[in-house]
Amino acid sequence: MSAFTSDQFAALHKTNLANLAMMSKSTIDGFQKLTELNLKTAKSALTEGQENLKAVLGGKDLRDVLAVQGSLAQPTTEKAISYARQVCEIAAQAQAELARAVEEQYEQHHRNLQAFVDTFVKNAPAGSEAVSALLQSTVDAAGNTYRSAQAISKQMSDVARSNLAAAAASTKA
Repeated sequence: MSAFTSDQFAALHKTNLANLAMMSKSTIDGFQKLTELNLKTAKSALTEGQENLKAVLGGKDLRDVLAVQGSLAQPTTEKAISYARQVCEIAAQAQAELARAVEEQYEQHHRNLQAFVDTFVKNAPAGSEAVSALLQSTVDAAGNTYRSAQAISKQMSDVARSNLAAAAASTKA
C-alpha cells in the first residue's frame, strides 16, 4: 500500500472545503429566512396592535370594548400556529439540506474506506484472512449503524411535522 499522496490530500482538502462552504451557505440561508420571518411577524404584530388599540379606544361603551377584545383571541392563536409552522418549515428545509450534505460526505468516505479495505484485502499476506474479515465486518457494521441512525432521524422529523400539522388542525376545529 502506498502512503497518502499530496494529490490525494489536496483533493480531500478541496472536497472538505467545498462541503464546508455548502453547509455554511445552507445554514446562513436558514438564518436569513428565519430573520425575514421574524421581521415580517414583528412588523405585522406592530401594525395589528396599533389597529387593535384604535378599535378598543374607539369603543363607545364597555360592551363594544369587550366585543373587540373577544374578537382578537382567535386570529392571534391562528397567527401563532402559522408562525410556528413557518419556523418548522424553515428548520426542516435547512435540516434536509444539511442531511443531504452529510449523506453525500458519508457516502464518499464510505466508498474511500471500502476501496482501502479492498486494497488491503487484495494485498494482505497469507494467513490474514481473519483480520481482513474483521475489517470488512467493521466497515459493514459502521454503514448499517449510519443507515439506522439516518432512518431514525427521518422518522423523528416526520413525527414532528405530523404533530405540528395535527396541532394546527385541532385549533382550527
